[in-house]
Amino acid sequence: MANTLTGTKVAILATDLVEQVELVEPRRALEAAGASTELVSLEAGAIQGVNHAEKADLHRVDRVVGEVTAADYDALLNPGGVGNPDRLRTDQATVELIRSFHAAGKPIAAICHGPWLLIEAGLVADRKLTSWPSLRTDVRNAGGEWLDDEVVYDDGIVTSRKPDDIPAFNKTMIAAFAEPGPAR
Repeated sequence: MANTLTGTKVAILATDLVEQVELVEPRRALEAAGASTELVSLEAGAIQGVNHAEKADLHRVDRVVGEVTAADYDALLNPGGVGNPDRLRTDQATVELIRSFHAAGKPIAAICHGPWLLIEAGLVADRKLTSWPSLRTDVRNAGGEWLDDEVVYDDGIVTSRKPDDIPAFNKTMIAAFAEPGPAR
């Protein structure tokens, strides 16, 4: 998959309490496939990664939500961790940014609790997806069909359940991000 994504620019939307492995491993895979990535967050500086409830690394923020638009990127990655998407989904500018990616026909990938952002943005109705199992009811209440699969790809949106699924998630995300789309 080397250079599959050359020329592709990916926004990684995250804030404090992002699950470390769900940020680092997909980012590494995207960059190995030739993509350039930027960490977009609520505030400048750095965000705190976690390994479950334990502090992990700090990650430098490249851009702030209020400074970017979907037009700046070709695709969007939403890593999980419980606190990360929970905080992001309460920020209206973040929710609007996610909606704008979808409206522009740009692919989105979300893992673990990351689909909470898709729910908040109103993007799961009539769509198949997966997530951490505790989001199953949230997905169904939002009109989506929750599947207990390692990875699900449905019309431009890639979702996955948990860190153990990262290899399958990365493979499907890279393939989805490489597909030609209306806005790319």
